[in-house]
Amino acid sequence: MSSYRIFSSKRTPRGAVALVAVLAACCAWAAPATDARGEETDDRPAGQLFDEVGISPELGAKLPLDLEFVDADGNAVRLGDCLGDRPVILHLVYYQCPMLCKLSSDGLLRALETLSLNPGRDFTILTLSFDPREGPDLSALARQVAIERCGREAVAAGWRFLTGDEAAIAKLCKAVGFRYKFDEATGQYAHASGVYILTSDGTISRYLSGVEYGPRDLRLAVVEASEGKVGTTTDQVLLLCYMYDPITGKYGLAIITAVRTAGVLTVSAMAVAIGVMLRRERQRPSGVDTRLDTN
Repeated sequence: MSSYRIFSSKRTPRGAVALVAVLAACCAWAAPATDARGEETDDRPAGQLFDEVGISPELGAKLPLDLEFVDADGNAVRLGDCLGDRPVILHLVYYQCPMLCKLSSDGLLRALETLSLNPGRDFTILTLSFDPREGPDLSALARQVAIERCGREAVAAGWRFLTGDEAAIAKLCKAVGFRYKFDEATGQYAHASGVYILTSDGTISRYLSGVEYGPRDLRLAVVEASEGKVGTTTDQVLLLCYMYDPITGKYGLAIITAVRTAGVLTVSAMAVAIGVMLRRERQRPSGVDTRLDTN
């Protein structure tokens, strides 16, 4: 078994280390394959490899809930039975990934540590390996690290770690637009990174890209996927001020909305002021000369 595990009790340093790791992964997979003499063995342009790797989710698409996977205890589970009545964070990884999946998992754990919403109460997390060679022994290790970082109660109530066969994995990945490629030479996968936010019925609501997930972005995505059942009044106001950008996979301040809101408030204030002035004018006694007496 490989010594690599995507979940680690040690936090990966932020900043330059993570950036260099991601760039190194991209460059490695973009380079054409070579033989022992250093000669290219793949006739395809290097950039074409990216056509086979990436994430292009279709918002509003629904997952095939009848697919079966295996949980960390070795039990067969139906995907639909893992959802419940809460929004879902779906995280596609493979547990023995040497780099990108670990960065993504650490980013998710860091976001959860500062998030005021709680797994098991406000949302569910599904971590699923897209490597059919992996089984419950590895997902159980990942679950144990999550327990150390987030607490046993939260993980037991709202975090499932799954593995599955190649057919089920392929159907799920196709449904969410997750494209990856296995390299026979290295025994590793080329893949992108991110988390999907699903509604309780398995519909793709949002997708957050990268390996770092801002608590604000994650919270707004969960609140939005919950259809108002999760979060506070403040969250609903923030959703009016921030707009999801499917290109960046982030929530940004909606300038147009902010300007419109400010305009409405300004017009409302003017209307109130005019109303007060008119009311005072009507209340003045009739026939009284309000001009200054200069005599």
